Amino acid sequence: MIEWILIIILVGFIVYRLTPAKGVKTIDAEQLKNVLHDPDKIFIDVRSPMEYNAQHIQQFQNIPLKSKFNDLPKDKEIVVICQTGIRSNQACKKLKRRGHTKITNVRGGLSNWNFKGGR
Repeated sequence: MIEWILIIILVGFIVYRLTPAKGVKTIDAEQLKNVLHDPDKIFIDVRSPMEYNAQHIQQFQNIPLKSKFNDLPKDKEIVVICQTGIRSNQACKKLKRRGHTKITNVRGGLSNWNFKGGR
C-alpha cells in the first residue's frame, strides 16, 4: 500500500513539473524567429553557463534556472528558452510566482532550433 502511495506522489510531482504554467504563452522555434528582434521583449536562456557558452542564440542572455530572476523588469515580455523546454517551463512558473505576467516559453527549446539554417 505504501509503495502505491509513493508511486502516486511521484507521478503527481512529474506531471506538475511538466505541466505548462497557467497564463504563459507558448511558441515554437519557427514562431521565435518572428519575434527575435522585438526590442520590447527580454530573451533569457536558463541553461547552465557551460551549455550556454557552447552554443546559444545571440539575442538570449544567460540567466540559469537556479537564479532568482530579481533584475528582470515586470513590464516587458520575457521569452524563456532552454535545451528541451522543461527547464524553461520551470522558469516560467518561477517568474509567475514572482509576479511577472508577460511570459513566453519556447516549446522544444534549442533542440528544435536550426543553428546552421541561419535563424
